[in-house]
Amino acid sequence: MKWQTSRFLIDLSTPKVMGIVNVTPDSFSDGGLHASRHAALAHCERLLRDGADILDIGGESTRPGALELPVDEELERVLPIVEHAVTLGVPVSVDTYKPQVMQAVLDLGADIVNDVWALRWPGDTTGRSGVEVVRQHRNCGVCLMHMHRNPQTMQVAPMDGDVMPQVLSFLEHAAQHLRGVGVDPTRICIDPGIGFGKTVQQNFALLAQQAALLPMGYAVLAGWSRKSSLAAVTERSLSAVATLDIRDRLVPSVTAALLAVQNGAHVVRVHDVKETVQALKVFNAMQQQC
Repeated sequence: MKWQTSRFLIDLSTPKVMGIVNVTPDSFSDGGLHASRHAALAHCERLLRDGADILDIGGESTRPGALELPVDEELERVLPIVEHAVTLGVPVSVDTYKPQVMQAVLDLGADIVNDVWALRWPGDTTGRSGVEVVRQHRNCGVCLMHMHRNPQTMQVAPMDGDVMPQVLSFLEHAAQHLRGVGVDPTRICIDPGIGFGKTVQQNFALLAQQAALLPMGYAVLAGWSRKSSLAAVTERSLSAVATLDIRDRLVPSVTAALLAVQNGAHVVRVHDVKETVQALKVFNAMQQQC
């Protein structure tokens, strides 16, 4: 399988590692660490030295309870980083749901739009939608994620019932809508949205049943890195989960990434690139002997 993006046709015959570059003061895991331009640019280059195949740059936190960021502020955060990242020789993804930001980063040469709203955001002041921005671009890749409700309410009232059929239906509809306006299926990636409006049990059901996404024929991205569900099953008490140092989620995060790949994920989106790359090298060495 290959994923068509603006400048790169990404070969997914081996799993790819997408390194997270949060240019935010308030992300749940690393908010503030890379908020300055200098720190963010240095982080991009460090992730590439650690083995990242793709960089994913985000200027707005979508953690539970996060508030919407004004467009101008998001652009101010991400554009200088994207401008530099596109010179580094790897695909550059931008984590945004705003059409204005999508257009601006694609104009700078970004390769992928990674949208937690799956292009459902109602559009900018000119009436453009994310669907229209992606449709008008010749080759950009797009990742469509399932999110229940919105960041303000998704964990206040998570989903009910059997999670996988609902996620499958949503992603199939979102992808078919894009295809219906002329977007080639090789440009589309799907993400079940771990932690976005799901219970702990539902998140692990998505991991266990992840292979059900594969017959749709799209690239599959999994984003388990440092998610609270990992702490919920590895710690002995709720108080321990609440006070757990985010760095203590390293081993669970790498484990979840490996399990996601084993269950068919083509791309894993991670904070801890070096450790994930090392683990995948061991996994790939075993796969070559099967």
